[in-house]
Amino acid sequence: MRQSVDPDGTNAEQGRGIVSRPSGLKGSKVVKRIIGSAARALMMALLVAVPSLVLPGTSSDAAQMAALVALVAAVVTFAEYYSEYPTFLEFRNAPPFNRLRFLALFFCVWFASLLVALSTKDPALPPTFLENLAMGARSTLDFPFSPVRLMAITFAEAPGWLDVDLATEIASLLLMVTMISLLLFWIHARFIFWPIRKQAFNFWINLPLFDPTSGRDVLFRLKRDAHFNLALGFLLPFLIPALLRFWIGAFDASVLAMPEVLIWVLCAWAFLPLTLMMRGVALFRVAALIQEKRRRAYAQEDDLQLV
Repeated sequence: MRQSVDPDGTNAEQGRGIVSRPSGLKGSKVVKRIIGSAARALMMALLVAVPSLVLPGTSSDAAQMAALVALVAAVVTFAEYYSEYPTFLEFRNAPPFNRLRFLALFFCVWFASLLVALSTKDPALPPTFLENLAMGARSTLDFPFSPVRLMAITFAEAPGWLDVDLATEIASLLLMVTMISLLLFWIHARFIFWPIRKQAFNFWINLPLFDPTSGRDVLFRLKRDAHFNLALGFLLPFLIPALLRFWIGAFDASVLAMPEVLIWVLCAWAFLPLTLMMRGVALFRVAALIQEKRRRAYAQEDDLQLV
């Protein structure tokens, strides 16, 4: 049981000046944590199950596999957010970092699933708003040497059963979603005082895998990791099509005929760079906060020395 010292120094508990924390407050926090963890777990399960729910004619094997993966994702998410101590998830108590990442991935999976489902409709029907949006994104992002053009070239070398135009339109829309998400996070971090607008930033809880006491100066390491994440996030949209092209040429690419596999491949191509670049922006922001705190501490020391 957590305990606190009585400010008056009186004999509050067995003559030791110690009082126990009210159990009702602790119980309410536990209930709130359980509800929040369960809600996040359900959302993760729904995210994994979206392709099976949206795509028509999903096989029973694919549905069972999706249910198993959704259950695993829900259990891992619940355990991560219910635990009082961090494990591997970064910026757990620094919203909206993980919320933006989840929304970006959810919209990527949802839009890709809808576009694949709409591809089976009657061609005589007029295009929907989402299809028009995907075609507009393709006309904007499909230019020479762009990641979308590289992905289109990669899918063009796949067997004839793959609809290259559909895959290119999905890739264009997903890339636009991730670019908008990255811009929103950068605006929030730059102009809305993330992550200290509502509460103090706990370095250990939000960066559990980063040890600030080992190696060189923490500012140098934060900026180095930020540069690495930004560079790798920028290069991945160009590297993944090359790796996918090698896989299509060296191995059996018939698995791409499954709509679920195509959806997750395109979502991974768009989402992984977003995650790395958001982490780079976040690390730069944390480094700026530490640098500003050091500057104020040095200025205060100088003022005390002058006095």
